[in-house]
Amino acid sequence: MDAMFGRTKKKDAASRVVTLIGKPGCHLCDDARVVIEAVCAETGASWEEKDITRDEELHRAYWEQIPVVLIDGEQHTFWRVDAGRLRRELGA
Repeated sequence: MDAMFGRTKKKDAASRVVTLIGKPGCHLCDDARVVIEAVCAETGASWEEKDITRDEELHRAYWEQIPVVLIDGEQHTFWRVDAGRLRRELGA
């Protein structure tokens, strides 16, 4: 929080973490991976991938939505990833 102006400071893109939740053999997950890799390379954000078939909690939470994209642990989108929207959310 910026005490002088009373507003929340935006996180720097390089400090953000994008998580792709998907499964092997998922063409939408493959498409999402390409977009995430490109946007993260451009913005400096880091990214990780989690396999829904190896995590029961993720499976229960997101099975009908994969691929799911989280930013800093909060759901950003599912099914299709829009590069422009992801870039804006990362502050780029």
